[in-house]
Amino acid sequence: VHQSKMDFFCKLGYGKQDICKVLENLGEEALEDDVLKELIRMGSKPQALESQVQPFPLKLVARGSCSTTSGLKWLGEDEGDSSSYLRPIVIDGSNVAMSHGNKEVFSCWGIQLAVDWFRERGHTYIKVFVPLWRKETPRQVSPIADQHILEELEKQSILVYTPSRKVKGKRVVCYDDRYIVKVAYEKDGVIVSNDHYRDLQNENPEWKWFIEQRLLMYSFVSNRFMPPDDPLGRHGPTLNNFLSKKPVLPVPKWQPCPYGKKCTYGNKCKFYHPERPHQAQLSVADELRAKIKVPLSLGKEK
Repeated sequence: VHQSKMDFFCKLGYGKQDICKVLENLGEEALEDDVLKELIRMGSKPQALESQVQPFPLKLVARGSCSTTSGLKWLGEDEGDSSSYLRPIVIDGSNVAMSHGNKEVFSCWGIQLAVDWFRERGHTYIKVFVPLWRKETPRQVSPIADQHILEELEKQSILVYTPSRKVKGKRVVCYDDRYIVKVAYEKDGVIVSNDHYRDLQNENPEWKWFIEQRLLMYSFVSNRFMPPDDPLGRHGPTLNNFLSKKPVLPVPKWQPCPYGKKCTYGNKCKFYHPERPHQAQLSVADELRAKIKVPLSLGKEK
């Protein structure tokens, strides 16, 4: 009797030591229900239930949040760099500053507005090119506003000065536009400027295509930097696709057929038919023939 009860409760998953203690207290002739109640009262648990307990703690996720690792793997990018799918940004500092200053003042605040706009989008590679002589004390002919912003951007490794020097009292300035186009072309990035760089387009045919396809124009509206939503025109990519390395293709929107159910084009019709959920591959005549054949075949079987 003792051995049969031991085997029975061992099959249930309880330990031999706990079973022996209960049998010693209740006696060998105790009912199985009483033994089971005593095991539960002692706090003994079957080993099968204990093994079901998760060995690793659950990871709590805040409500409304989602994991970005799956999205990065889908994009085929590095998990460590969340902005690796965004294009590098190269800003024409002189063009942006003069545009913000209404072509009268070199406004450094305009450069800061443009940099902040791209930072908020998640771009990490942002470079601004400005001639070195803008670092000098401003003159009445070329006034500069908020010049301290240039020093702050230089400390952040965002601003890059193009070289210039004085030879016999005359300033020799290197062509900063060539720096801008060259760096943007090598980084496969985007040029932020309202200049068309026509001279550089004629200089290099590869640069011509790059400037036409990667030039992002802009406007300033009440100290707000605003690039267009359609940088390459109405039929071109959206701004998000223009600034990303892996654009998201839009879902095609089918135009409903003007003839509706009276359409006789069948599968040759290029419009959408809501009454055809799977867009039938047969013509209307073939569909009618198929419908007629079905009841005829059923009659023959009967």
